[in-house]
Amino acid sequence: MRQQGLKPQRKRKHKNTTDSKHRLPVSDNLLARQFHQTRRNAVWVGDITYIDTQEGWLYLAVFIDLHSRRVVGWSMSDRLTADIAVSAFDMGTGRFGLPELVHSDRGVQYASMDFRNRLKKCKQSMSEKGNCWDNAVAESFFSTLKSELVHRKTYRSRKEAELDVFAYIEIFYNKQRLHSALGYLSPEEFAQKGGIAA
Repeated sequence: MRQQGLKPQRKRKHKNTTDSKHRLPVSDNLLARQFHQTRRNAVWVGDITYIDTQEGWLYLAVFIDLHSRRVVGWSMSDRLTADIAVSAFDMGTGRFGLPELVHSDRGVQYASMDFRNRLKKCKQSMSEKGNCWDNAVAESFFSTLKSELVHRKTYRSRKEAELDVFAYIEIFYNKQRLHSALGYLSPEEFAQKGGIAA
């Protein structure tokens, strides 16, 4: 392996981020896997993942506009509470205004009153229980983030991971990474062209 320049990849630890065993209200699945949207802010999808660091877990919450596939809001924390979803949503609405529909899994963070109070006039949609395909765009983003960035590194601290993820989302993913679903434009280019693929 050394002669060929190959390195083994260590097995990654798994951390469940969805606690759907709660008594809070759950919304119907209004999105129904309609992932192609023709208007900005029609639908945002949100999800939470984890990043392993030598200091412990770092959690990342994102909201993605289905029209441009742009990550409109994100937040990172060492705690898996409703605050992380609220903070990511607030970033998105502060930059781009309120979406019409917000879709997520049934996790306690999205069912919490703190998060629901942020929705105001937005409709809320939640995936069917245990069905990751209902939120495939957010799941796909996390898969891309981990294969292109996170799983290629060992983070000594949460701060190191935060800086890396920030640069990936804001400098590379939104502005440079080409998407086949957008006619091989970046999310920002697609949005600037008025949502018209090349």
